[in-house]
Amino acid sequence: MDGRSPRLWPYSPASSPVALPETDLLHTSEATWVLKPPASPPEGMLDLEGLRHHAAGYSDEEGRFLPDLLSLHGAAPLAQRWPLLLLGELGNPYRLAALRCEVAPILRVRLSDLCRTWTDSQDARHIQPGLHHVTLARSPGWWEVAHLGLFTRPEMKRLTMWLGEDRPGIWKAVRPAEGQLHMEAGPLDHPSREDIQWDGEEEQVERVAPPTTGPEVDFSTVMVPVHVRRGCYDHRGRLARCVHYPQRGFHENV
Repeated sequence: MDGRSPRLWPYSPASSPVALPETDLLHTSEATWVLKPPASPPEGMLDLEGLRHHAAGYSDEEGRFLPDLLSLHGAAPLAQRWPLLLLGELGNPYRLAALRCEVAPILRVRLSDLCRTWTDSQDARHIQPGLHHVTLARSPGWWEVAHLGLFTRPEMKRLTMWLGEDRPGIWKAVRPAEGQLHMEAGPLDHPSREDIQWDGEEEQVERVAPPTTGPEVDFSTVMVPVHVRRGCYDHRGRLARCVHYPQRGFHENV
């Protein structure tokens, strides 16, 4: 999607997060613009300042770099933004538009040893019987694409509070103490259900992860909204990963 309204996204909030961006993008209330990653990514791990510097190298199809695009839209500069991992609906442009989200870059990243999975609670504000939001779970050997948004601190707090229906203490933004995060510049396929073996107690991914295509991000600088009261859905002791069970299928079949 490039230059079209985010409300034209193929899936509404009622069925999201089925469809998530397949490219890096700049979200605005009027349109969603595709961004291209830097041709020469830096080496080594990116701290907060390194991440901001790397993000500044993203550009649109006209060659305008992200700092100039933010200035053009009257938005806060990168120096006033912090990374928030968008695990589910908050990575969906339709939902961000409905929430009147600020102008924000949304960049593709790779999660390693962690997976996106469904929460064990429902949000019935927009549909009955309700939809499940997405939280994070430990999964050794796993990898998949997620999305990293760069937001101002007030917007990070507002988006996290929305997940908890504006009630404090349900969703909290935390810093993961495990797992890895890399910027992702190319297409990435996740392990299939057949690639995961379960011995009745623990799941093991039996497929070798492909090489990373971007620099590693210091996870201690990234905030992740997680459901802290009930955690993830218990799928008979296994994880119901979002990439294996889309929203509608999860509701109807799991």
